[in-house]
Amino acid sequence: MSLFSKFKDDPLIGRVIRSSGVLFSSNTISLALSVVQSVLAARLLGPAGFGLVAIVTSYATTVNGFLSFRMSELVVRYGGEYLEKDEKEKTAALIKAAALSEAAVSLFAFFVVAATAALASQIIAKTPNTAMLFIVYSLGLLANFNTETSTGVLQMLGKIKYQGLVNLTQSLLTAGLITFAFFTKGSLQFVVYAYLAGKVVLGFGIFSIAFFQLTKKLGSGWWSGMTLRHAFFPAKQSSDGLQLTPLRPDLLDSARNRSTVQVSGENQTNPSHEMDLRELFRFAFSSNLSATAILVFRESEILWVGYFLTSEAAGYYKAAYAIASLLSVPANPFILTTYPEINKLIVQKSWLRLKDFLKKITAIAFVYNLALAAGFVIFGKWLLSIYGEQYTAAYPALIALLAGFTFNYILFWNRPLLLSLGLPEFPLKTTVIAGAAKLALAFPLVPYFGYVAEAVLLSLYYITSVGTIVWRGVKEIRMRDEG
Repeated sequence: MSLFSKFKDDPLIGRVIRSSGVLFSSNTISLALSVVQSVLAARLLGPAGFGLVAIVTSYATTVNGFLSFRMSELVVRYGGEYLEKDEKEKTAALIKAAALSEAAVSLFAFFVVAATAALASQIIAKTPNTAMLFIVYSLGLLANFNTETSTGVLQMLGKIKYQGLVNLTQSLLTAGLITFAFFTKGSLQFVVYAYLAGKVVLGFGIFSIAFFQLTKKLGSGWWSGMTLRHAFFPAKQSSDGLQLTPLRPDLLDSARNRSTVQVSGENQTNPSHEMDLRELFRFAFSSNLSATAILVFRESEILWVGYFLTSEAAGYYKAAYAIASLLSVPANPFILTTYPEINKLIVQKSWLRLKDFLKKITAIAFVYNLALAAGFVIFGKWLLSIYGEQYTAAYPALIALLAGFTFNYILFWNRPLLLSLGLPEFPLKTTVIAGAAKLALAFPLVPYFGYVAEAVLLSLYYITSVGTIVWRGVKEIRMRDEG
C-alpha cells in the first residue's frame, strides 16, 4: 500500500482533514482580511502607534488569560468522555459549571484591567493619557464571557466548523472599519474601537451557536434545571425527560470522603463521584496555571518588548510576529479537530491506533509547515515591506521566530495529548521551567540586543518545552501500550 493510500483510506484522518478543511477555508479568508487590516493599521499609525494598539489589545487578553481556567480543554477532555459513555447528565453539569466559572472570571478580568489601566499605560505602553483605551478595549472581555466553554462545546460535538463562520464575520467587520479609518485618516482610538467590535461579534456569535447545538444534543432543559448544590447525583427530571445532574460546591471539603446517591428514597454510597470531581478540579486548576505560564512566557511578547524597550520596538516586533504567526492558520483547525479524536482514542485505550494517528498528522504538519516557513524566509522582507518600508528592519526577528514557530506547529498535538492522558501537570512544569529561563535571560539580553533577542529566546523556549512534552507523551503511550 502506498503512503498516499494509507492516508486516503484512513477514516479517522479523513474525518479530521474534512473538518479541518472547512475551518481552514473560513480561517484563510479571515486571515486575508486580518492581514489587510493589520497592514492598513500599520501604515495609518506608524510603528509607534501600531505598537501602542498591539499593547492595548494584548494587555486585556493577557489579563483574562492569566485568570482563565481554559474551559475549552476541560469541556473536551471530560465532556467528550462523558458523551462517549452516553452520560449526558454529567456532560450537562460539567458545561454549566464551566460556563458560570468562565463568566465570573471574565467579569473579574474586566475589573482588573480597569483598575490597572493607568499603570499599564505608563509602564508598558509608556504613553500618557492612554488608560481609557485599555479600559474601552477590555469591554470585549465581557462580550467573550463564554468563548472558551463555547469553543470546547463545538469541538466536543464535532461542530467546530461554525467557529470559522463567526471568525469570518468578525474579520469582515473589523477589516471594514479599519479600511474606512485608513481612507478617512481615522484616529488611533477608532482603530481600537474597530478591534473591539470584532471581539464583541466573536464572543456573542460563538456563544449563541454553541448554546443552540448543545440544546439540540442534550435537550431544552439542560441549562434551566441545573443547580450547583450536590455532587454527581440524579436530581430531577426536566420537562423533556432529561435527567439533570448538578455539581456540588463543597467539592474540596476534606471532611467528605464519600458521596451519596439518592435512589428510590434510599441512600447508597458512591465514593467514585468524589474522585471524579476531584480530578475535574485538579485538571481545571492545572489548566489555569498552564494558561498563566503560557501567557507570561509565550503569548505576552508584545507587552514584554514594550516593557523592555519602546512602543515603536513593539510595532516592529508585532509585524514580524504577525507574519510568523501565519503558520498557525493551517495548524489551529488541526488542533481543534484532532484534540477530540486523540481524547476518544485514549478513552477507548486504542494505543496502536493512537500512535498511527499521531504519526500521520505529524507527517502532514511537517510538510506544510516547512513549505510555509521556507516561503516566509524567501519573501520575508517583501512581506514586511507591505506594512511599510521601515518594517523590513524586523526581518532578523522574523527569521528567529520562524525556527520556534515551525517546530511548535509540526508537533502541535503535544499538550492536548498529555491532557487527554490525564497528565496536565507535566506540561505545566515544563512550561514554567523553560519560561522562567527565557524570562531570566530576557532581562539582561533584550535591553542590550533589542527585540531580535526576544525573538531568539521565544524560539528556544518553544523548542525546549515542546520537545520535552512530546518526549513525555510518547513515553507514556509506549508504557500504556505495553500494559
